[in-house]
Amino acid sequence: MSSRPELQAPPEIFYDDVEARKYTSSSRIVGIQAELSERALELLALPDDGVPRLLLDIGCGSGLSGETLSENGHQWIGLDISRSMLDIALERETDGDLILGDMGQGLGLRPGVIDGAISISAVQWLCNADKSCHEPRLRLKAFFGSLYRCLSRGARAVFQLYPENNAQRELILSFAMRAGFAGGVVIDYPHSSKKRKEYLVLTCGPPSLSTTTPNAKGEDGDSSSDDESSGDEENQTVCISDRNRPRKKQKITKKGKTRSWVLKKKEKMRSKGNVVPPDTKYTARKRKSRF
Repeated sequence: MSSRPELQAPPEIFYDDVEARKYTSSSRIVGIQAELSERALELLALPDDGVPRLLLDIGCGSGLSGETLSENGHQWIGLDISRSMLDIALERETDGDLILGDMGQGLGLRPGVIDGAISISAVQWLCNADKSCHEPRLRLKAFFGSLYRCLSRGARAVFQLYPENNAQRELILSFAMRAGFAGGVVIDYPHSSKKRKEYLVLTCGPPSLSTTTPNAKGEDGDSSSDDESSGDEENQTVCISDRNRPRKKQKITKKGKTRSWVLKKKEKMRSKGNVVPPDTKYTARKRKSRF
């Protein structure tokens, strides 16, 4: 059986009372959660003005990542689908407000009230159909759409995730772009199989200089420069801000739609060796609107 939790059972079933307590009591897990949360908070790039922000912790679990937010002086709201995890968070008397809910059904928060969002090892769960009624594409659409609405303009969302493959990574990216986000993927320590971590850094709003994707950390713990990352595709920051803008529709004049124009165009394509459908009486014929 695969070691990936999301491939073994739905989160509300996998993280039962036993697994939730085991997860929270592991000193190794606690250390990893603290490290990932610190990095996610760093990528949020919140203003250093001493003013506490209201942050959203998606997939907060037992509140391990929320502790990092509290230690840095911020208020936070935690969302998780596992009741067992939230029960332990209550036992540990975490500072955040906790919500039992499924992020795949959208976030029921007021528009523009959240100053930033983080998520540690949770978003990839949306790519699995755990129930017959689950459609990953619809769940990703509901999640990113509702997240975009509840974030304040210019706020960031940082997701540490473990995509199973490139197809899953592209699926998550595509629905983030459709929701209106700008940003990209940051990969820390891309050459290390043990320390390699992937973060999806998104900004609520249109692309601008302030939405530039941060640099990743290299082997020495410093930010990787463009020259160091150019030699390896995995070490590059994947930017999606340019693809966030909808393309303008090209205007085609009525003259360009005539049959002679189409035939001339097809003949030109044939001369280049391209495969072109044969000319028929239907070539360049206008379709009826009800089609």
